Amino acid sequence: MASTLSNAIDFFRAFGFFDIILPFLLVFTIVFAILEKTKILGEERSNLNAMVAFVIGLLVVAASNIVGIINESLPNIVLLLVVSISFLLLIGAFMQTGEMDFPGKHPRWYTFFVIVMFVGTVLIFLGAIRDDKGKSFLTKTYDYIINNFDSAIFASIVIVIIIVVMIFVITRSPKLSGSQDEKKGG
Repeated sequence: MASTLSNAIDFFRAFGFFDIILPFLLVFTIVFAILEKTKILGEERSNLNAMVAFVIGLLVVAASNIVGIINESLPNIVLLLVVSISFLLLIGAFMQTGEMDFPGKHPRWYTFFVIVMFVGTVLIFLGAIRDDKGKSFLTKTYDYIINNFDSAIFASIVIVIIIVVMIFVITRSPKLSGSQDEKKGG
């Protein structure tokens, strides 16, 4: 027998709460916040910002494939967020009492985790974007790489990536310490 809460969730699903109302509110809120912060449409234009955000929210909800991508991706993004918060909790358990300054004290690890989270987010969205046959872009890319691993195209791409990384490593400027900066400036 289904619980009352389970019946309520089923009612909201049938009502379109998860396919229309929540995606609309999410897109409206994000677009409105960006418009308010950037002031693209001018100072003191909250009504205009709200109208633009409302229209964009409705256009997103009208495109059911975009709503499907949002509904499939966001739970995975939240899972990625929970994993990162759990990791930070574990790090915090072994640190001294006080506010944890992970970016300030460990900038390289922080940069590494930001890159990992970005790549994870991109992969989650690529896995949610599907073609007419229901196959995700991530699956199609993986299949292409596996099937063409020994081809000249794949080898060329790998060589270009290696060359770009090597150019970046060789040409980056070394960081100067604070005392050397003071000597140059003073």
